[in-house]
Amino acid sequence: MKTKKSKKGAKPKSINVAKAMKALRKRLGDRVAEDDNSRFNASLDNLRLSVLPHAVIQVQAADEVAVVLKLANKYGVPLTCRGAGTSATGSAVPIHGGWVLDLSALNRIEINPVARIATVGAGVVTADLQAQVEALGLFFPPDPSSKKYSTLGGNIACNAGGMRCVKYGVTRDYVLGLEGVLADGSPFQFGLPLKKYVSGLNLRDLLIGSEGTLGVITAANLKLIPKPEKRWTGMFAFKSEAAALKAVVGLFQAGVNPSILEFLDRQSVGCAERYTGKKIFEGQPRSSILLIELDGCSVEVREQRKRLLEYMLEVAAAYREARSELQAEKLWQVRRTCSQSMFSIADTKLNEDVVVPIEKQAELIRYTLALKKEIGLATPTFGHAGDGNLHVHIMYNRASQSDAEKAQAGIEKLMQKVVDLGGVITGEHGIGLAKSPFMAMQHTAPEIAVMRSVKQALDPLGILNPGKIFDPFEVWDHELVDVTLPWDHR
Repeated sequence: MKTKKSKKGAKPKSINVAKAMKALRKRLGDRVAEDDNSRFNASLDNLRLSVLPHAVIQVQAADEVAVVLKLANKYGVPLTCRGAGTSATGSAVPIHGGWVLDLSALNRIEINPVARIATVGAGVVTADLQAQVEALGLFFPPDPSSKKYSTLGGNIACNAGGMRCVKYGVTRDYVLGLEGVLADGSPFQFGLPLKKYVSGLNLRDLLIGSEGTLGVITAANLKLIPKPEKRWTGMFAFKSEAAALKAVVGLFQAGVNPSILEFLDRQSVGCAERYTGKKIFEGQPRSSILLIELDGCSVEVREQRKRLLEYMLEVAAAYREARSELQAEKLWQVRRTCSQSMFSIADTKLNEDVVVPIEKQAELIRYTLALKKEIGLATPTFGHAGDGNLHVHIMYNRASQSDAEKAQAGIEKLMQKVVDLGGVITGEHGIGLAKSPFMAMQHTAPEIAVMRSVKQALDPLGILNPGKIFDPFEVWDHELVDVTLPWDHR
């Protein structure tokens, strides 16, 4: 693996830089930041690859977004949108320099409790919306692990998911309408705060998951549902990963409809136990674990719990159920501990959010264990077993050239295996920079050509988040920065 110093940031074409910056300062002078600290903070996301932009524009209204895009389009300046920077794949890294458009101040929340629709700005933090709607007895289910930091604009741009997807679906399933600005500065409104809308082509869904490459989302109309009356949480231990994942299939066959169904392999459990110094299940060493939540009305939860336990007590080695919210939180803490605990075995983590058919998860885990032996690096895996979205990690030490080469080879093998199993290389993180080398594994040349043609039609100058998704980018050729981000807990 080659390593280089973090790029200084490729500026827009020199013939346009001075004119573009002069025009930008004239229109939005107090919104333009060019100091080193602002530029660095906007230069990276959770991937930790830093490329300095020429300027950061901290907009406070949608009409300011239009001003920026008109100028960027006129002068050919690359433009990268940013919320909180929680992207795991480099989607928010301004790889071609230019301007970063900071949308975090677009944080208005309007809730219509009768229609059960929320209208939110792109900069609204996911957990803030959830807290406000739940206070009204409503519910916004998508819950990415970064929800205390991530913004809804970013969640829409990457079609974020989370643990509750098994029952409730992903962000796309709750977006009714989008407001924003096209590459040339023209405003758009695709959809409305209505639950039925079929006028014209469905361009709303085209923008969801497009990672800021087709337009800039400034606001969204989101569907809300009634808040579940009751929740129940249980944890189950199994002798092996195969037994746990077989139980996942069995649960669905038994008619159980969990709101959350999380899987932890034995490597992940081992990391958590070493990190906390506590055994998760006494008397059950080296267990694989399923964490399950049921929700709904009291009658539904009671019936579902009965059905679940009738099946699980026949196949699980041990189990524990929460009798209170406090006990439930202690069970979920095991899942939350897994990610940070992995740094006890190596200092760098590759987190791959792959998806395979539910019936193929056991085969995927067998492969990750074989891969662990082949490359000599740990491959702890946990994730959303209820919808086949497992987070496979490869742990390595960044300073070791040998480790890095093994990790790079391991990721390539893993991605090919996922595709061979009928799966997809990303379920909720997006493509960004990190997954771009694997697009050709997932898609045929004609499929990619169609995607490129859509990009060309909506962004003919290629100024919106250039370098992402379609252009293969080797993260391994660049040195990542060592920085502590707000959501780091290790």
